Amino acid sequence: MATAKKKGGLGKGLDSLIVNKNTETKKSGGEETTASEGWVNLDINKVEPNREQPRKTFDEDKLLELSESIKKHGVIEPIVVVKRDDYYQIIAGERRWRASKMAGIKEVPVRIMELTEEEIVQISLIENIQREDLNPIEEALAYKQLIDRFGYKQDEVAEIVSKSRTVITNSMRLLKLDEKVQQMVIDGTLSSGHARTILSLNDVEKQYPLAERVMDEGLTVRDLEKEIKRINEGEPEKKPKDNIDPKLLAIYGELEEKLKQILGTKVSIHPKDNNKGKIEIEYYSQDELDVIVDKLQS
Repeated sequence: MATAKKKGGLGKGLDSLIVNKNTETKKSGGEETTASEGWVNLDINKVEPNREQPRKTFDEDKLLELSESIKKHGVIEPIVVVKRDDYYQIIAGERRWRASKMAGIKEVPVRIMELTEEEIVQISLIENIQREDLNPIEEALAYKQLIDRFGYKQDEVAEIVSKSRTVITNSMRLLKLDEKVQQMVIDGTLSSGHARTILSLNDVEKQYPLAERVMDEGLTVRDLEKEIKRINEGEPEKKPKDNIDPKLLAIYGELEEKLKQILGTKVSIHPKDNNKGKIEIEYYSQDELDVIVDKLQS
């Protein structure tokens, strides 16, 4: 593991890392140079993403919006790259590159830089964090990469990304989750708040089933905390209907049948107590949903 070294100005973010480097470019291989600006126009096919960059997922709708903007106005901010053997590797700006491809752009403005592998990881991480482009798991993996590859301590990572050490610690704790739970966080079906709460489960094997319940039952973080406390203390699960008046349950059963006949689909009544609950109406196609809505509005 490499020895960690603090670098001046890291806590100031992406600009301090880029501006302090020599970005003067020279004409090479027929590339159009703008020396005063420190960037060149490159064939987009000569530019490739960094396979180790923290961000792995991209919002297709937002990419499409950006591609439409690029069609009208071009790429306003140059993409930061480093020269490899036979291509240029993107360090910052992969989203602009992807949108440019979608827009059919043949050349993109780039800023060619000489960077160490350590600086490449730092710039990739900081650019995504400053733009809030990383999901919580990608962010945690990026912090872990700085620690594992370059020997940084958590307080040094905190300085690099201008966050508190507590934020770094809490972020990296998400990597202790079951992989299927991590994927739920990546997909956006489970919030990072719920995910961090699930970490307090004593039995790791129960993480994913409980995460599914959060999604299916709409549990709040407070609900989740109570449920985890019950599980950790070995208390039996209380069924929702245990506290419901049996007479009401019979009435609810009749109401479910009546609503099923009226709406032409399965209807379930889920009481939370004797006074409140929720009604669940199922549909199996868009056309069926339209029919149900029409019936409810009539």
